[in-house]
Amino acid sequence: MYLKKYLFIVFIASFAFAKAQDQKTYKPHTIAFYNVENLFDTENDPVTFDDDRTPDGKDHWTEAIYADKVQKMAKVISEIGLDVTKNAPALIGLAEVENRKTVEDLANDPQLLDKDYGIAHFDSPDRRGIDVALMYQKALFTPTDISKHELIIYDNEDPTKRRFTRDQLLVSGLLDGDMIHIIVNHWPSRSGGEARSRKKRMAAAALNKKLIDSLQSNDPYAKIITMGDLNDDPTSPSVKKVLKAQGNKDKVKDKMIYNPMEPMFKKGIGTLAYRDGWNLFDQILVTEPLLRKDYSSYRYFKAGIYNKNYLSNPKGRYKGYPYRSFANGGYTGGYSDHFPVYIILIKEVATK
Repeated sequence: MYLKKYLFIVFIASFAFAKAQDQKTYKPHTIAFYNVENLFDTENDPVTFDDDRTPDGKDHWTEAIYADKVQKMAKVISEIGLDVTKNAPALIGLAEVENRKTVEDLANDPQLLDKDYGIAHFDSPDRRGIDVALMYQKALFTPTDISKHELIIYDNEDPTKRRFTRDQLLVSGLLDGDMIHIIVNHWPSRSGGEARSRKKRMAAAALNKKLIDSLQSNDPYAKIITMGDLNDDPTSPSVKKVLKAQGNKDKVKDKMIYNPMEPMFKKGIGTLAYRDGWNLFDQILVTEPLLRKDYSSYRYFKAGIYNKNYLSNPKGRYKGYPYRSFANGGYTGGYSDHFPVYIILIKEVATK
């Protein structure tokens, strides 16, 4: 059923690796990431600083507002990559979810319910209580290992004082029989300024690189996808110097990382806007084996930013910016202050 549903035909002219006038059949899947901008439930967690996002809190976060926010996030997720795969993402990483309940509410929204999403999630030590998570269609992806990896960083002014932030989530599993490793990130913010906070993101990148190196040590041909809100651009030192990510696909060699978001950023395209400038903090990077022309397994096809018109602010000073769901002390009815990003993986299907 799934094979028939998700196959698509493309002419050889679309691919440099095929002969002219031929036709081949490919099976595509969308892998996506979305910072859902503070998806908090309405309950007061005594352990975290979520008091504002309660009915009696400063933000007057009611059940009606929460329900509207969930259905809006579900709508977006249901449409990412739909034009190519005719399906919602096979896997989608999330940032700024408060807890497992908020992810379950998202997965159980009527717009996503028939996708039967499984959830990989751990509570992180972040002081605000926001976590990362991965949702995966159970019929398409089977996890074999799920783990969290703590990022230990310290205050700029007091090096003995730890700053608690999000863990990095590593999920390994089988995508239609292909072993894929997914790392979901939400690196420390630029609070206090980009330069003063840079060290924290360099530490996050170092942890990410350590995870990638470990996977590659076990399997030099590991297919690894690292994604998230990095709070840095593709050309920032954390991405270029620590991860050593390459924006030119032709220059990616064994055990190297390709960043398809770098060419987009250099063209002025972004996923969030600040002070009349665009940043591309939301990124999906892949290791070299996903670029190989191995027609028997999944490989990278293309990347994109899901920035449909309805996700942009329709008017005013911030027209064209991501239409955030909360601004000026109130709920706007918008979506998120970030656009989602995605990649498409394809695999050739044998035809009789």
